[in-house]
Amino acid sequence: MGCAPGAPDEWAHEIATIGPAETGSKDAMFRWLLTIFIALAVFAAALPWLEKLGVGRLPGDLRLRLFGKTYLLPFASTILLSLVIFLALRLFR
Repeated sequence: MGCAPGAPDEWAHEIATIGPAETGSKDAMFRWLLTIFIALAVFAAALPWLEKLGVGRLPGDLRLRLFGKTYLLPFASTILLSLVIFLALRLFR
C-alpha cells in the first residue's frame, strides 16, 4: 500500500491505523460529554435542596448580579462535593 511518491513505507502503516484510533477517542469524548451533561442536570435539579445545606454559600462561592439576574459560581462548593464523593467512593470500594 503506497501513500505518496517518495514516502517511507512506515507511513502507510501509520496512516492505516489512524482510523480506528480516532473512532475510539471520539466515542470516549462523547461518553465524557454525556456524563458531564447528566451531572450538570442532576446538580441543577438538586441545587435548591443543596442550598438549604449551605452549598453555594461557602467562602469561595461567587454570586454575581448582572442586569437583574443572579449567577452562581460555586467554586468552593464544587471542590467540597468532589472531595466528599471521592472519599465516599474510596471507602465503599
